[in-house]
Amino acid sequence: MNLAASPTALHILNSIFGYPAFRGEQQAIVEHVTGGGDALVLMPTGGGKSLCYQIPALLRPGIGIVVSPLIALMHDQVDALTEFGVRAAFLNSSQDFATQQRVERELRAGALDLLYVAPERALTPRFLDLLTDVKLALFAIDEAHCVSQWGHDFRPAYLEIKDAIAALGNRKRKRPPILALTATAPEEILTSICSDLGLRNPRIVNTGIYRPNLEYDVVRTV
Repeated sequence: MNLAASPTALHILNSIFGYPAFRGEQQAIVEHVTGGGDALVLMPTGGGKSLCYQIPALLRPGIGIVVSPLIALMHDQVDALTEFGVRAAFLNSSQDFATQQRVERELRAGALDLLYVAPERALTPRFLDLLTDVKLALFAIDEAHCVSQWGHDFRPAYLEIKDAIAALGNRKRKRPPILALTATAPEEILTSICSDLGLRNPRIVNTGIYRPNLEYDVVRTV
């Protein structure tokens, strides 16, 4: 996508995503990650976590890699980003071989701003080899609570993401900033997530899981 010279986070938020201003801690997170820092973000569903990696991926040179466990979410995110004019794609098992090869060519050519992949694919030697000569803007892990809470039962591959992150730095480039995101983790395991993913001096932002648009009612029946 073509952006004006030296765009600001607010300019991208306005011109691409159509929002007049950041909400809550979004701007602080975006600025921290854009500056190269690692972060762990806990926000409720609908709280705007995606912008915390989408905007830095557009501000920093290279491509943003997003690890996501849900194929349907990848489709939704890529469809929405494409409508905004962002060069986004995904690699997952829903695609045929020819489509996967096309996306891989786009990745090598630097023709993508964001690429969504399943955790299992992110760990494969083939995918890590693809990234060898690719400039990485950032590496984001969605549903990061799976590392410490549900990894063994939900997606065991999450338990090995730390190894993939360690392989991102090589002689040709520095390790990119790592951003972990969740809407589920209790506060007491946030530091565990940072350790399990190998985050370096991360900024931890916990806005809680409360969603004002949801409420519970208890009705006593006889």
